[in-house]
Amino acid sequence: MSVREIPMVIDGQSVPSQSQDWRDVVNPATQEVVARVPFCTAEEVDRAVASAKEAFQTWRKVPLGKRMRIMLKFQALIRDNTSELAALITEEHGKTLPDAEGEVGRGLEVVEHACSITSLQLGELAENAGTEIDVYTFNQPLGVGAGITAFNFPIMLPCFMFPLAIATGNTFLLKPSEQDPSSTMRLVELAHEAGIPPGVLNVVHGGPEVANQIADHPDIKALSFIGSTHVGTLLYNRAAAAGKRMQSMMGAKNHCVVMPDANRSQAINNLLGSAFGAAGQRCMANSVVVLVGEARQWLDELVEGARRMTVGPGTQCDADLGPLVSPQARERVEHLIGVGEKEGARLMLDGRGYQVEGYPDGNFVGPTVFADVTAEMTIYREEVFGPVLCVAGVDTLDEAIAFINANPNGNGTSIFTNSGWVAKRFERDIDVGQVGINVPIPVPVAYFSFTGSRGSKLGDLGPNGKQAIAFWTQTKTVTARWFEPENVSGGINSTISMH
Repeated sequence: MSVREIPMVIDGQSVPSQSQDWRDVVNPATQEVVARVPFCTAEEVDRAVASAKEAFQTWRKVPLGKRMRIMLKFQALIRDNTSELAALITEEHGKTLPDAEGEVGRGLEVVEHACSITSLQLGELAENAGTEIDVYTFNQPLGVGAGITAFNFPIMLPCFMFPLAIATGNTFLLKPSEQDPSSTMRLVELAHEAGIPPGVLNVVHGGPEVANQIADHPDIKALSFIGSTHVGTLLYNRAAAAGKRMQSMMGAKNHCVVMPDANRSQAINNLLGSAFGAAGQRCMANSVVVLVGEARQWLDELVEGARRMTVGPGTQCDADLGPLVSPQARERVEHLIGVGEKEGARLMLDGRGYQVEGYPDGNFVGPTVFADVTAEMTIYREEVFGPVLCVAGVDTLDEAIAFINANPNGNGTSIFTNSGWVAKRFERDIDVGQVGINVPIPVPVAYFSFTGSRGSKLGDLGPNGKQAIAFWTQTKTVTARWFEPENVSGGINSTISMH
């Protein structure tokens, strides 16, 4: 099998990097090298930014209707190429093909939302706000935007960034994850095929040095980041110091509350899928289950359901979860499982050392379940980012709410119940940005904003929905009065009143 060399994209062209620093992209089920990706030089990053800056001068003037039609073609191309995109995700990330296709679908939702740009970017008007004075606003693009994405959603996360940024008239520099870039690169190819002009969407690759250069670059006006809390905090502070708009969507510790009146089979099945799907490598994964009252008696059934889940390569049609993205990720997760044991959590199901027939080198960790987990334990405090489910038990809904609100993260939470009153109480009192009611992973549809909060988010505007339009545009307010040609001045007005 030939090994792909991942290019940059500058001025609408695939450009080979001249970097001397290249990294292998590895199939996590087999350890086969499938691609090589460069860590671009500082000069190459500057060249990509310069391309975007130059293209902005013309792209900002392209009519809304034309931008909309490009997005319409882009969404059609994504839909037509879903299978190819999903196969590339699975090859380099490891998630199952159905899960990968689902990811493409969630990314597609954002592009479909961008197709409404002719109404999303409208301003406001107040006629005769003062004597013969109209006040109105424009929502104008900022200039060059940039995005840095994590490995776990190589299609969805770029779609959280560049389609709306470009649709609002900005140009863009994307730095995808170096761990699984091929599906992202194919997405960018489809964007150009849809009619995005040269220079409007550029791609570079690299690690911390490239990320820092993007955060510092004076010609980049806004930066969107999705990834770890550590990196996101550093980049947020760095970009803010450079005068940029910045949004950092970061780590999480998501909880799912199960009330004793919930539909038992529905709750358990949803919990298992949300905890172990994508091998737990989701920032919105339900990694903590809080069983309330008599629901604590469901623990054994939950464990048995996890034990029956099928682990295999992402191409295996009946697999529920695939491998972790790298040997280092597997080692970290298995280490944290050991730490959980030492700290006194009750290990109900141990996924360490999991072997899949025919794939001896795969980064597999089986579903793992800990009971009697407390807030002081490392497996609760840290984001494991693997197929590890922590189970805690409490007596009341009040205790569950207090337990969740004491956690520093606020990305997502959910509750399973058949009581409307309980659900309403939960959504009102819980201090988390995204809430699911009988929905295990409450990532909203793309025309609503992604609203993680507290330690999971820096910046007041999130991706998608109306917040993304506000993030990628600057409001210009015009106060205008036109005098009749023969109008005689009423004299000097030294007040601030409009009359």
